[in-house]
Amino acid sequence: MSEIFVYVEGPSDQLGMRELFAEINEIAYTKGNKVDFFPLNGKEPLLNKGPIKAINILRNRPDSFVFIVPDLYPPNKPFPHTDYTELKRHLYQRFDEELKRKGCDKRLSKRFFVHCFKYDLEVLLLASETILLDRLKISQFSKSWKQPVENQNHGNPPKRIIEALFKNSGIKYKDTADVAWILKRTRYQDLIEKCSQNFKPFVEDLFKILEIN
Repeated sequence: MSEIFVYVEGPSDQLGMRELFAEINEIAYTKGNKVDFFPLNGKEPLLNKGPIKAINILRNRPDSFVFIVPDLYPPNKPFPHTDYTELKRHLYQRFDEELKRKGCDKRLSKRFFVHCFKYDLEVLLLASETILLDRLKISQFSKSWKQPVENQNHGNPPKRIIEALFKNSGIKYKDTADVAWILKRTRYQDLIEKCSQNFKPFVEDLFKILEIN
């Protein structure tokens, strides 16, 4: 049995991912595998504490895997990074340093994964256009954004666009409610196609462990 722990930034990430992968988790469970998502109260706590939590799990649970999946935005917190490559390098470095400090087997790193949302989880909402329109109760969007959706930037991340869309529709964006509502109705296959840069590799690693074809 493979057990996957996915650490994310906050409750909206946790709720959204649970909804998006609910059916997948049911299928995985029939094969003796499972995945769950856990928030660590923000990006800095996730990046600072995530590697330590990962090691504590991996060394005590031989069939476990740990993913750390932060937002790429904001950059340079708590260490210098502006892109996924830099973020990943720093986290693996911290993981390796902690392995040495604790005197753990280096092979634990084979069960440790780092991915990210580019630039934040709301990129998945931008990729869910039809369902987003339903949530906003409108027929067309009040503003546009870059395509592919993962091509936004640190100056205008997806969450800022989503907040503006909700505001222009006379609705206050509530991430813990709206993310889960939208992703519950979204096909992960569509998100893989529209978010091929960072979200697709995350799903591919996840599914490989869960034995999902």
